[in-house]
Amino acid sequence: MPGSVDRPLLFLDVDGPLIPFGTPQPHLGGRSGHEAAPQAGSNPLLARIDPRHGARLSALPCDLVWATTWMADANEVIAPLLGLPELPVVDWPDSDEEGPLHWKTRGLVEWAAGRAFVWVDDEITDADRFWVSAHHHGQALLHRVDPRRGLTHGDFAVVADWLAQL
Repeated sequence: MPGSVDRPLLFLDVDGPLIPFGTPQPHLGGRSGHEAAPQAGSNPLLARIDPRHGARLSALPCDLVWATTWMADANEVIAPLLGLPELPVVDWPDSDEEGPLHWKTRGLVEWAAGRAFVWVDDEITDADRFWVSAHHHGQALLHRVDPRRGLTHGDFAVVADWLAQL
């Protein structure tokens, strides 16, 4: 795992935060030339990714980690669109657990191993927040993103402000 154990982690989901579900048209922000354009025949939702998010994420004082069902495909498909390097990927355990707790929650706390972390996802609930506060020995921000809009300037401001206060 790259980075320093002193730096917080940012666990990043793809579907919802980076690929918004409510955007009816492709992202129109343009590409800088450093990001790869989605390939013909690829997932048409990839055009909804805002390539500027890569620079915004890289500027945050934390270690980025994919926390998505895209798994290694996040590095092969999503990272180039954002101009990001290969990132660590959370390997999800098989779980048939049901209940109010999100299936990712326990695995992220285990992966963090006491480090401060931010979890950016569109499916976070109060049940996850309560469980993390009771079971994680470091600081944590569980930030829910509106899946219709994806990551916004406001979301980046909340994360950056929280990280600055560590």
